[in-house]
Amino acid sequence: MNRRDVIRGGLALGAGAAVTPRVAVAAAEDRTFPNDFRWGCATASYQIEGAASEDGRGRTNWDVFSHTPGKVANGDTGDVACDSYHRHAEDTALLKGLGANSYRFSVAWSRIFPEGRGRPNQKGVDHYNRVIDELLAAGVEPYVTLFHWDLPAALPGGWQNRDTALAFADYAGFMAGKLSDRVRSFMTVNELRCFTDLGHLQGIHAPGLKLAPAQANQVRHHGVLAHGLGVQAIRAGGRAGTQVGLADNPTVFAPVIETPEHVSAARKAFRDRNGMFLTAVMEGRYIDSYLAEAGADAPTVKFGDMAAIGSPLDFVALNIYAPEWVRADAGPSGYAVVPHIGSSPRMASPWLVVGPEAAYWGVRHVGDLWQPGTLYISENGASADDPMTDGRVDDADRVMYLRNYLGQFHRAIAEGYPLHGYFLWSLLDNFEWADGYGKRFGIHHVDFATQKRTPKLSAAWYREVIRQNRLV
Repeated sequence: MNRRDVIRGGLALGAGAAVTPRVAVAAAEDRTFPNDFRWGCATASYQIEGAASEDGRGRTNWDVFSHTPGKVANGDTGDVACDSYHRHAEDTALLKGLGANSYRFSVAWSRIFPEGRGRPNQKGVDHYNRVIDELLAAGVEPYVTLFHWDLPAALPGGWQNRDTALAFADYAGFMAGKLSDRVRSFMTVNELRCFTDLGHLQGIHAPGLKLAPAQANQVRHHGVLAHGLGVQAIRAGGRAGTQVGLADNPTVFAPVIETPEHVSAARKAFRDRNGMFLTAVMEGRYIDSYLAEAGADAPTVKFGDMAAIGSPLDFVALNIYAPEWVRADAGPSGYAVVPHIGSSPRMASPWLVVGPEAAYWGVRHVGDLWQPGTLYISENGASADDPMTDGRVDDADRVMYLRNYLGQFHRAIAEGYPLHGYFLWSLLDNFEWADGYGKRFGIHHVDFATQKRTPKLSAAWYREVIRQNRLV
């Protein structure tokens, strides 16, 4: 019995009252993950590396933004961060200590091309070669993200300029050529919605703009175009067998009740509300509902753009944190979003509403809508206050969060969805963008004054999950 037999018969398409097949019940009770499951952690270059002006690294949009008064909490910057540029061997040892077999990290584009394009900086290439060789020697497989928001500041117009997508493709193809002899899996970009909307529509991330809708939609288009051109460049520049995907954070809509009408509404909301990002990538077009809503503000699309954006992927990786709730509705869209309220449970970050069901429904919606062969969770984690007492951080709240979300990911696997790996966010406390160092997501505490790393209770818990390959 496989997923096509069971789920297409009703379970995945909304028959909440359907009898769960015995194989799924047994797997759920066992709570064991597949033998080849990838267990890892995730980080990003600007958030952990530091060494902002060393070895030829060019300035980035986040260097500019974080040094602009009032943009980042407490005036924090990523100039030093976790100093992982110099301490990467120590951080690799942390991964090995967890028993992790995988690590997702990002390359700083401006370390490779300080001006965004042109002549490559060999010292930057050498750095990532050392990191990768070190990981492989420790038995940890590298998963490389090529853009995690730190855009070379020298690129004219940034993401408002279509040429930035072309520059990204050149950089992506170059890196695939340099690394694919040891790196099997590349992710083009991280979280399209964040580096476009948060930076260009809401203005709370770099470059801090609040553009008109038409301009913001054009930025979005340049973002998905960069991904698509990047896929093509990686395939052209990488070795045969190189796997290519992206790490995206679609807005995940969960049904308020698991009955057919609410499940159908949630699935429709998922496709519609991600129409400018993941839906466009998976379908190679902007769907009618997105274009109708955008109207005259829809982006300008050139010939060949959508074919590139829809380039076939080897895997889809999802960053999943908080849900939105949806109910069926008699209106034209067929659904209504149920708003979060003041009493909705949250972690330390106000935006991080706790809803473990997002884990299951994110995987299920992608699986049902587009049937990718391989899925990963490229990020999932939680901010917590993390007080240190007698040299310990007993972050039981984070363990609670992670255990519940992993349980929902396991549910998706038990029902036959092709989820093959999980990258916990994050290996380390780090520079949390506009929140600076005030919000901690790591399972290892970082004393930013001394750079001392201390495993938290959550690290001990995750180590045991990996050791047993099951939910504990």
